[in-house]
Amino acid sequence: MSSYLLLEKARYMQALVLDVDGILSDGFVTLSNTGDELKSFDIRDGLGMKLVQSIGMKVIIITGRKSHIVEKRMSDLGVDLVFQGREDKGVALREACTQLGLLPEDCLYMGDDWPDLSAFSIAGMKVTVPNGHVEVRRRADLVTQAYGGRGAVREVCDMLLHAKNAYEQVLAKFLTISD
Repeated sequence: MSSYLLLEKARYMQALVLDVDGILSDGFVTLSNTGDELKSFDIRDGLGMKLVQSIGMKVIIITGRKSHIVEKRMSDLGVDLVFQGREDKGVALREACTQLGLLPEDCLYMGDDWPDLSAFSIAGMKVTVPNGHVEVRRRADLVTQAYGGRGAVREVCDMLLHAKNAYEQVLAKFLTISD
């Protein structure tokens, strides 16, 4: 898809819907000696999520796993909805849309593996990462330059800000000194 068509499509998206493992994190599950799970999140992705929320977009998390780490991080970011332990992400996407008064075609969905394909099939825009499964990459409107957990979400957030002609306005808030 051309850059122009991609931005035109992105302009109409009202929600950013994200998988966690492989998108917001690098997809690795790290366990400590005591069995505690550890995850790393890119701070730039978190800021990107807050920036798109600042222009009125909703941010929704749909993940197949359950994790207190995800609950804590998404709460800290003020994410609109978090669905954990959801095997059928298409069903979860429909539920999220019903709760927020949206249609699935209003949503940009970002995922990296087969469990994300049911959401891909109904989302208005589909995005994955370079190391996403080949079947997901084949169906995506966009494959990011950055990898999951390494700024891929921020890349998409910046694209959404550009598509909605809000990038410079949002950036300007960071260029001024406030008293």
